[in-house]
Amino acid sequence: MYSKFEEVNEKQQPIEIAKRLDWLQQNLSHCSDIAYHTFVAGPELTCSLVYLKGMVDRKMIQEHILKVITSLDPTMPTDEFINQIFQRKRLPVDQQHICHSMQDGQRCILNGDVLLLIDGNAAMLTISVSMFEKRAITEAQNETVIRGPREAFVENLESNLTLLRKRLRTPSFKIDIMQIGKETSTSVAIVYIEGKCKPTLLEEVKRRLSQIEMDAVLGSSYIEECIEDHPYSPFPQLQYTERPDTVCASLLEGRVALIVDGTPIVLIAPVTFLMFMQSAEDYYQRYFASSWIRLIRYLFLFVSLLLPSVFIAITTFHPDIIPERLLTTIASSREIVPFPALIEAFIMELSFEVLREASIRIPKVIGQSVSTVGALIIGTAAVEAGIASAAIVIIVSLTGVSSFIIPHFDLALAFRLLKFPIMILAGIFGLYGIACGMILIYLHLIDLRSFGVPYLSPIAPLQPNDLKDTLIRAPWWTLRTRPSVLTSNRFRQRNNSRKWAQEQEEEE
Repeated sequence: MYSKFEEVNEKQQPIEIAKRLDWLQQNLSHCSDIAYHTFVAGPELTCSLVYLKGMVDRKMIQEHILKVITSLDPTMPTDEFINQIFQRKRLPVDQQHICHSMQDGQRCILNGDVLLLIDGNAAMLTISVSMFEKRAITEAQNETVIRGPREAFVENLESNLTLLRKRLRTPSFKIDIMQIGKETSTSVAIVYIEGKCKPTLLEEVKRRLSQIEMDAVLGSSYIEECIEDHPYSPFPQLQYTERPDTVCASLLEGRVALIVDGTPIVLIAPVTFLMFMQSAEDYYQRYFASSWIRLIRYLFLFVSLLLPSVFIAITTFHPDIIPERLLTTIASSREIVPFPALIEAFIMELSFEVLREASIRIPKVIGQSVSTVGALIIGTAAVEAGIASAAIVIIVSLTGVSSFIIPHFDLALAFRLLKFPIMILAGIFGLYGIACGMILIYLHLIDLRSFGVPYLSPIAPLQPNDLKDTLIRAPWWTLRTRPSVLTSNRFRQRNNSRKWAQEQEEEE
């Protein structure tokens, strides 16, 4: 017999069913959820079905496999019996595959297929009748919209691909699947639109994925950290989303999406900084409303990053630039505070971060009330105890609320982290330290790449034709081209979609 660690190559495959079952039982020992159903069919041939109990539809096994095999004419020759099953595909199941390797057969069993073995025949038939519990398609939890679709990805790969296929009814929509993870064999789907995605980008994505060698891939974040260009940068270089419409819009621009089986979060590459400041809601509201909201986002992006630092710098080094009455109010509120402005701001910012994280970890039923009440109680108590001034409580609260206006959590988290070193620079060098910190951040952003695409494009390097969907969103009928850094298929609409209006004006 074959030991558990003995290699069985394709040329040495046993034809005796007893040896093959023994090999499977030794390699899959202590797996009580695997069923071995042995029976006799046809011309007195011993057959066996091997499958995982919780991942297959047993009713289909009974009606579409066992019933069909046992109903075949028992007087037919052995070769004809095998030919009926393997070549003529008498089993009424659409997904069947012949494998010749015991390793392939074992892999198919663990993927949820049924493995059929017939005594005297080295070939094995894998039959897909998988059925396991999966979550229903629900509304996106973290990317809600008012006018857009409500569907969100789930943990099942086939369901997620169906959500995309339903929207992209074109033969150019392509799907390539890779298996990553030695122990998990996680399916990762690379989806793109042929003709819009650059072949060089697709090859680079596949090259990076093929070099991932780890035991397990349990989520898209495992892959993200392995394939991003600058792993030590605080800024995200791949976008993640749970919305199928967001993925479709990215694919139509020439990007690539990575869908990992077992997680509802899909990765998009390449990305730019400006993409993280865009929300799905921008494309479902009218363009002037979307543009106004985007400008507000950029304003409060700087507020969330710089407001505490500016307060520290001005109150510590540059009080002369504050109006006299405001300066008097701030000075009187800080008169009893025993800490300098930097320490005071650090204490309050860290307290706010603790409350924010606590509200995430606490059960949802009480999480919101605890965070709100906690902030009010701690802020009021800190002012009354003289630990913090009323001004810094207002500053920290406004900074925290401003960080929530950033649509993507990873980018907001990056600015939450960078806020602290800039506060230190402001406490040591004043406004000059803030300026130096911003220059360093800008230089870092200039240097970043996402699969070869400049992180600040189309602003740096400047691409004037691609600026219509950056700081503002131009009307749909003017967005005639795709980003030039992503695809050579530039045109998304050849003619003016409001040509009818021009014709109406000419007639009048």
